[in-house]
Amino acid sequence: MKVARRPEELEPAERSVAIGSFDGVHRGHRRVLDEARAAGSPSTAVTFWPHPRLVLGNRVELLSTLERRLELLDEAGVDETLVVEFTPELASMSPADFAESTLRKIGTMVISVGQNFRFGRGAAGDPQLLRDVGFDVREVPLVDEISSSRIRALVRDGDVRAAAPLLGRPAEIEGTVVLGDRRGGTLGYPTANLAVPPDVLVPAYGIYVGEALGHRAALSIGVNPHYGGAERRVEPYLLDFDGDLYGQRLVVELWERLRDERAFPDEQALVEQIARDVEQARRATRPV
Repeated sequence: MKVARRPEELEPAERSVAIGSFDGVHRGHRRVLDEARAAGSPSTAVTFWPHPRLVLGNRVELLSTLERRLELLDEAGVDETLVVEFTPELASMSPADFAESTLRKIGTMVISVGQNFRFGRGAAGDPQLLRDVGFDVREVPLVDEISSSRIRALVRDGDVRAAAPLLGRPAEIEGTVVLGDRRGGTLGYPTANLAVPPDVLVPAYGIYVGEALGHRAALSIGVNPHYGGAERRVEPYLLDFDGDLYGQRLVVELWERLRDERAFPDEQALVEQIARDVEQARRATRPV
């Protein structure tokens, strides 16, 4: 999949375009993307970074980084993605001006959007405005209860199993492996310490099972209360993995939340509980 940062980077062509933030690239987003793909080639996703709500001063916990979003868009089968830098200047642009300066400029003929799509200054632009300025617009009906906001709420609460059918894949957490306390290695369960980007959603504290790099994983999210910790840590243990992950980007699928984190009477009790968590990770089933 070709990725462009400016309209000029795309070859001249008549395009079928899907527009949206596409945070998480969930099942509802996939329908919008599929509609664009069905309308003709090349199919192009037009997405925005940073997330518009962040630029407008609102808080949003993202389901995926831009890097992961682009990977998921590639997996969805679009030919190209144009990443539009969302700035205060872009936010103040009239919908008609955005349509001309970006959509018309890349040769857009067909536009696929969700029914609730709004854009431009004051969110005044809608699918009808795009029709009025000459585009063939395909509105994709919303899928019941599938939205980035709904998925965020489930993941925030730790209900990753319920989030998976809405995403069409397991929920994930990603970050860069950085140096940690190295305490897990002394207990027999060496963990990676993930530095998660600040705007990316971190699920409720607790112990999870999932997968990373093709290995089952037991993951701790929290403050390590057994050791009196105060700083949040995200620490996956990859079963049967032998290698150095420092400095690498790691995407961890989250299949199920097992339990709350807690302190134990002694270290032996902690190790015994970790062993039980690891066995549950071996038996766990991928939710979708």
